[in-house]
Amino acid sequence: MELSNLTELSVDMIRALPLSDSIENTDYQLLLSGLAEQILELKTAQSTRLTDMIDYYTVWVHQIKTPISSMRLTLQNEDSPLARKLSCDLSHIEQYVEMVLAFLRLDSDSSDYVFKMHELDPLLRQSIRRFSSEFINRKLSLSYTPPSDENGTLQMITDDKWFCFVIEQLLSNALKYTRAGTISIFFSQPKVLCIKDTGIGIAPQDLPRVFEKGYTGCNGRTDKKASGLGLYLCKRICKNLGIGISITSEVDNGTCVYLSLDQYPLKAE
Repeated sequence: MELSNLTELSVDMIRALPLSDSIENTDYQLLLSGLAEQILELKTAQSTRLTDMIDYYTVWVHQIKTPISSMRLTLQNEDSPLARKLSCDLSHIEQYVEMVLAFLRLDSDSSDYVFKMHELDPLLRQSIRRFSSEFINRKLSLSYTPPSDENGTLQMITDDKWFCFVIEQLLSNALKYTRAGTISIFFSQPKVLCIKDTGIGIAPQDLPRVFEKGYTGCNGRTDKKASGLGLYLCKRICKNLGIGISITSEVDNGTCVYLSLDQYPLKAE
């Protein structure tokens, strides 16, 4: 019984055990202390590897953005179907690069979240602009209702970079699975932001699992490029931002994602 209780002790508690009054117990303590030191060394090495990996990919992200920006500047001087297609592909590359960094930083000990008051409309428009070429090329309609009330533009406390990351992931999913029709962004309730599409929808058996890491469902198995990470990242980031996220969907009748912003009081400018 006493030995089984020792399994519940933390490394720090094991190291702080009082001196034993017998040789047998002293041997046990030495054994436990040695194991505790090994565990501590493994944790330190793991933390160092994660930090080094995050540092590497952070540098890599900044480096890869230079040729992407150069290519985008080159394409801005052309207006052709090919140039618009390449511009869309570049936007996808940028998004995948940001997903790598977001995935690595989720479990990092450090945090770069900066919370302050932001107007919602500029943040949403910034995210929408990233997909403007894709909307045009695929002849999809966008219905956007700016978030405001009788007192002016709505504001909320959030981290603008991570909030936009979530919006862009949701827009990317909507575009990926919508062949024709409209993608709508609006408030269904005073504090519930909706991103709705007229796409192929999600099968009922997949809906409860769409936020699981790596889960792609029927749509993902059809679309071999699906990673099953987009909605997982959105769920994790929304939790860090204090935002609720949920999804309703019907096969062949589209999908609607709801972002509940009632954790902070939305107020007019």
